[in-house]
Parts: sequence; structure tokens; C-alpha cells
Amino acid sequence: MIMKCKLHKTVLPRFHQIGNHYSLLHIKTNSSSSSSSSSSSSSFNGVYSATNSSKKGNRKRYEFHNIVDALTLFNKMTHVSPKPCIVEFNKLLGSIVGMKHYAIVVSLCKQMELLGIRHDVYTLNILMNCFCLSNCVNFGFSVFGKMLKLGYRLNLVTCSTLIKGFCTQGKVGQAGKLFDEMVLMGFRPDLYIYTIMVNGYCKMGNSDGAVRMLREMKERGFRLDLVAYTSVIDCLCKNKYVSEALDIVDEMKGNGIQLDVVTYSSLIRAMCSLGNWSEVKRLLEEMERNDLKLNVVTFNILVGGFCKEGKISEALGVVAMMTRKGVWPNVITYSELINRYCLQGELSEARKVFDSMVNLGCERNVFSYNIMVNGYCKTNKVDKALELFHEMTRKGLAPDVATYTTLMGCMFQVGRLSDAEKLYENMRACGQVPNRITYSVLLDGLFKNGQIDVALELFHAMQNNELEPYIFHYNILLDGLIEAKHFEAATRLFSHVFAIGLKPSLPTYNIMIKGLCNEGLPEKAYDLFKKMEEDDCFPNNISYNITIRGFLQRNYLSKAMKILHEMVNKGFSADSLTVVMLVNLLAVNEEDQPTYEIRQAL
Repeated sequence: MIMKCKLHKTVLPRFHQIGNHYSLLHIKTNSSSSSSSSSSSSSFNGVYSATNSSKKGNRKRYEFHNIVDALTLFNKMTHVSPKPCIVEFNKLLGSIVGMKHYAIVVSLCKQMELLGIRHDVYTLNILMNCFCLSNCVNFGFSVFGKMLKLGYRLNLVTCSTLIKGFCTQGKVGQAGKLFDEMVLMGFRPDLYIYTIMVNGYCKMGNSDGAVRMLREMKERGFRLDLVAYTSVIDCLCKNKYVSEALDIVDEMKGNGIQLDVVTYSSLIRAMCSLGNWSEVKRLLEEMERNDLKLNVVTFNILVGGFCKEGKISEALGVVAMMTRKGVWPNVITYSELINRYCLQGELSEARKVFDSMVNLGCERNVFSYNIMVNGYCKTNKVDKALELFHEMTRKGLAPDVATYTTLMGCMFQVGRLSDAEKLYENMRACGQVPNRITYSVLLDGLFKNGQIDVALELFHAMQNNELEPYIFHYNILLDGLIEAKHFEAATRLFSHVFAIGLKPSLPTYNIMIKGLCNEGLPEKAYDLFKKMEEDDCFPNNISYNITIRGFLQRNYLSKAMKILHEMVNKGFSADSLTVVMLVNLLAVNEEDQPTYEIRQAL
């Protein structure tokens, strides 16, 4: 079987080409704005007046019906003599930013440089903002460096633009460093910058950073509002810091700020995840006293909380309460119920809820289909899963990478390799890019079905697609190679893991210990067993049992007994395979000292 793996690379936008493309357009202008070269200045003024929005003669910004009008004005501004001042160009660029044509602004800035129109600090701020809004914050940072090099005086707008760009792209660490440097430079962050930082830290789940920003805001005398408090409370709750979240709730109440349904929902979600139903009840009663009505999000949190604990009847009770209160269940509500039924193996009940969604006016989405497909795949009902897959496409829903990954895993499990290959090719043809989970499913399935060469080819394709393998991918390869009796190749790969700076996990060591034992090398296996602790990776029950069996297979009873005693002293126990081997030894010889010790250990 040959799987075709195409290279998918992320290419940064080629900003400089876009503006040039527009400048080549043949733009027809009206007679009032076209004139001979001798009156080029009046021509610019004609376009200026027609497109500018003014109030009491103060021209503050341009307004355009479309981007072509804006580019027409830019072309005229660059061809008049003398050229307008940089302020007018900045107004024009700002208007184009307002039209969300960020790449065009970048291109126009480059054209201005080529024409000798010197950028000022405002132009560079606009350029930096466009890079940040285009998810190219590193280019924005290079503009920041240019401003420093040219000796421009930075302002809060410059810093806040770049900080927001970093936060938007999840680079909150860099945003934090810039924030600290900004303070050292003498800037006093305003409420807007603090809000950006709080939201950035919360988005990345960094509750410590979010709380620090909140405290700084308070020390600086800023009035904290409901949104700021709720963002931090939600972040703390998601990180299981419920006690700290409740402290901030008390602070809110002390400052006279009333919690809203969003704040309560964050707290209720945290209590549900902890199984603290008495606290959930207290919060619901408090909401009722404050005349706050539960919305669909809050109800879904309750449904999800009960479902996660297997309390399906309580979850159904919440759904009934929703409808009584005029809050209609949505796709998330039904998906929680379907998922719980699937986890309990009650696929018929899950399918009833799934089928009832349409009749109840709730359109099924890819997520709800994926849950049902996964339920069928877990029970090897492949044809049922495929029926739903084809139904999705008939209804205009595009299966995502999770759909394909689940189905391919099921196909490998039941030995239908050709169907797995077809799904893989279909996925790539539909533009779905395999993720790391997809590759792990494919690699595992190929190895277990004896397709070693294809698996290795796929692994290299993964690396070529700039998707760096994690340690669990290497674990799959190591285990597959050892099971296929390619121990030397596994050893080389294990050495490669260290060479590239990856830290082996506990399963990595267990796999290699098993491989060494299978090769009849229990002493080397034990050396690796001891090395685990040196690498701060402590042996578990599996590690001990594999090592013990390795020595038992070679009849090294004294060594096996030493490790067996160590295992028992550390609170681990022999598994069924080890027990069978030990019992067999007892049956052979009941009189010698090692077998007496075995009986004592058992």
C-alpha cells in the first residue's frame, strides 16, 4: 500500500506584490479630477474634496466607496508636484486600514519609500499595525526595530500595537517582555494596554500573569470593571485555582460589582469539574436571589458536568428544566448527552438523541456527527460509522480531520487497510491536513498491520511537512520496530531521540527495556532501568514487571528476586504474566531458596 504524502508549507503573504497588482489597473477617472500636468495640484485637490469627510473644515479622514477609489487617490498624490505632506498620506493609509486591506497598505508603504516619501512615526505605526492584524507580528517587530534605529520617539500607541499583536498570536511571553521594557523606558501603561495583557494571559491560561496585571491595575488606581474581573476568574477556574477565584469574587463584591451570568457560569463550571455539587447548588440559589436567569451556556455546563460523572438521568432533568424555562437546548446540549450514552456503550440511546435533534429544530454539526461516528468506531461498527460519514457529505457538511482520523483508526483496527488508504487520500483531496494525532493513528495502524516501510515513509513525510514529531510518535516507531524484530533499527532510533534533544518518556524506556529483554539482554535492560531514574523518569509497575520477566526468561532467579523485592517495597505488584512465570517456577522446584522467596513475595 502506498500513501501519497504531499508537502504542505505555510507561506507568508507576499505583501509587496498586491499593491503593485492594483497599481497596474487601468483606472478611469471623472473629468473633474483629471487634467493636464500643469494643473496636477488642482487635480489632487479635486479628488481630495470628493473623497474626504470633513467637519468644519477639519479634514480628519478619508472615506471611500471601494479600494479602487483609494488607490486612485494614492496614485494622484504620488504624481502631483509638490507632493502632499506625510500627514495626508497617513490619513489615506488609515482609511485603507479601516477597509481591512492590510496587505495593500504594506505595499503602498513600500512604494512611498521607493518614491522618496519619508515615513514618520505615525506611518510606521500604521505599517506595524497592518503586520500585526495580518498575523505577521514578527514583521511588525522589525518595524519597531526600525523606529528605534531611526531615533523616532516611541509612544503608547506603538507599544500597545505590538503588544496586542503578540497577544493575538499567542506570544504572550514576548508581549510581557515588551510590557516590562516599556515600563523601564518610562512609559506608564494605560487601561487599554493593561486590558490587552490581562486578556492575553487569560487566553493562554497564565493565571499568575493575569492576576499580576490585575493587581498592578488596582495599584495604579484604575477602576477594575466586571469584564476584567470575570476574565481573571474564568482563567483561575480553568486552572483549578478555585479558592483564588473565590477570593477575587469576594473582592468584586466588596467593590460593589455584581457578578453576572458569565461570572457565575465560570464558577459553576469549576465546581462541576470538581464534583462539588453542594457549591453548584449554592451558586444557583445565589443567582436566583440576584434575579439572574440561567442562559444556554450555564445549562450546558450543568448538563456536561452531570454527563461527565455518568449521571445521565440528572442531565436529562436539566434539559427538561431548560425547556420549562424557555431556554432551548442547542447542539452542545445534545452532543453532551450523545457522548455520555456512547461512553456507556448505549449506542441505541445515543442514536435516538442524535436522530431527534432535527425534529426538535436543532441542526446537527460536524462535532455531533463526530461523536456518533466515534461511538460506532469504538464498538467496531464500521459500516454504521461509514453511513454517517456519507450522510455528512450528502448534507453539505465537510468531515474534518477528526472525522477522518477516527475512521482510519477503526479501519486499521478491523484490518481494512485499503479502506484506510482511501480515506487518507480522500482527506488530502478535500484539503484536510493531517495533524499529529492523525499521524500517530496512521503510524500505529500501519505497524500493527505489517506495513513497516510505508509507516517509515509516512514518518519522513510528516517531518518534510514541517510537523515535528513528538516523543509519542517515536514511541510508536520504536515499539513497531521491536515487534517486527528490527531491534538494531530501534536502537539507532532511540539514540537519535537523544541526539535531537527530545526527552524520552516513561513509555519510551519501557519499550526499549522490553526490546532488550526480548533480545535476551536482561543486564542491559536493567542498566537502562537504572538510567531512567538518573533522567528523572521513575519506573512504574510496567517497568518492574518487564525487567523481572527478562531475568526470569534467562533463569537469573537471584537478580529477578532482588528486583521483585524492590518492586514490592515501592508499592507495586506483579502482573498476571509475571505471576504465571513465578508460579511455573514454583511447580518445577519447591525446595530451593529462590522459590521459597517467590512464595513469600506472592
